[in-house]
Amino acid sequence: MAVCKNILKFRGEVSREDRKNLNGHRAAVFWFTGISGSGKSTIAHCVEKRLFDCAMRAYVFDGDNVRHGLCSDLSFSPTARTENIRRIAEVCRLFTDNGTICMCAFISPLKEYRKMAREIVGEADFYEIYVSCSLEVCEQRDVKGYYKMAREGKIKNYTGISAPYDAPDEPDLIVETDRETLEESVSKVEAFILDKVRL
Repeated sequence: MAVCKNILKFRGEVSREDRKNLNGHRAAVFWFTGISGSGKSTIAHCVEKRLFDCAMRAYVFDGDNVRHGLCSDLSFSPTARTENIRRIAEVCRLFTDNGTICMCAFISPLKEYRKMAREIVGEADFYEIYVSCSLEVCEQRDVKGYYKMAREGKIKNYTGISAPYDAPDEPDLIVETDRETLEESVSKVEAFILDKVRL
């Protein structure tokens, strides 16, 4: 995407370091990836509440919620999916500058999408969390009925059914929600995040 050469970044009087010192923790992006129904959003929101209860600044960017606002104009074509990830990564970069721990719950099915997000956010601030769960279990959990519709051909290009999902090669953390209880998964992610953001 072209960048206007006549626009310069403005530096305010409050730095990221100032916000880190005020908050008592650093900011970072924790990118949850996994197929629909794996538990990304559920885990992220549970962890968000735990961090909030510890007076930490944290926010969940949920795939469905983002598509109701910021990305409501986008389809699910490959080009639109790329733009969806680009937009949320750019927003997360702003949030980290603001001192917020960002938890992003997006399928982001292709490695190239996640690589782009990492490049936008910055290597030092980006952690990939693979929420692993078998397709069989995800289909059993199918509370939205999407897998059923995809199997019936009513939804095209559905990840895991008629569109590919690239599992991460070397994620920073793996959570296996078809083998762990919700409590185990949430505690594992919480401990990982605290280890990365505590001063």
